[in-house]
Amino acid sequence: MSTRQPLTALLLTLGLAACASGPATAPQANDAIDPATGVPEVRAGVLAGYLGADQLPDSLALLPPPPAPGSAGFAHDQAVAQAAYALRDTPRWQQAIIDADLDFPQAAGIYTCALGAQISVEQTPHTYLLLRRLRSDASNATRAAKNHYQRPRPFVVQQQDICTPEGRDGLAGNGSYPSGHTAIGWAWALLLAELAPQHSDALLARGRNYAESRLVCNVHWNSDLVAGRHMASAVIARLHAEPAFQHDLAAARQELAAQYAKGQPLPEHCASEARALATPWAVPAL
Repeated sequence: MSTRQPLTALLLTLGLAACASGPATAPQANDAIDPATGVPEVRAGVLAGYLGADQLPDSLALLPPPPAPGSAGFAHDQAVAQAAYALRDTPRWQQAIIDADLDFPQAAGIYTCALGAQISVEQTPHTYLLLRRLRSDASNATRAAKNHYQRPRPFVVQQQDICTPEGRDGLAGNGSYPSGHTAIGWAWALLLAELAPQHSDALLARGRNYAESRLVCNVHWNSDLVAGRHMASAVIARLHAEPAFQHDLAAARQELAAQYAKGQPLPEHCASEARALATPWAVPAL
């Protein structure tokens, strides 16, 4: 995926800012405005979502508590974690490392193979914008429960490795339940399945194994993933009431139709991704 060029930024500033359907969401952490989109930034490179704090689904109200130690639910979480950890140092572990990166432009390519089209700031700016803003909405929707329960992550409980050791300290101090990566990835899968229904099965399957990468990474329990998908669904349902989201959704649908009409070949990495995701592993039954 290529990086943004100065001319591209200028064109997007003129184009996307002019066609915005309403005022952008108020800044949530600073006063910086992304020059290419006119959307406030939460922090450098991370755009504010479509939903304000008072519009987000409440994860603390919507989710049950995580399984307690000693319960049957926690025993299942431990069994799944053990099975996933057995994939350490396999191609599936390497794919989990790739899936852990939520920064753009890399994150825009997560669903390329399942979508059958490439998403980029140059060719599909509204689709790219949707993914960037949805990242914040999905992540924000998990925080109430995360902060309340402060559930320890598997690698903390079991004193094992993770697939992204550079992030170990930050993850250790961040609640495991629900999974923010899962909420983001599942929200992206639901969004793209709506935009490209002919690829919905492939997209939703990729959303599922994207979440499972967090198990393979040893940074989340299985029940964290279930809760993350629940919050993603709540976010997508709420977003359909937002005019700015609806505007970008309609524009993205046209962009993807144009991409399909071009019939561009998929990147070479799709074959290796498919092989990695097909790595067999036994998920213990409840």
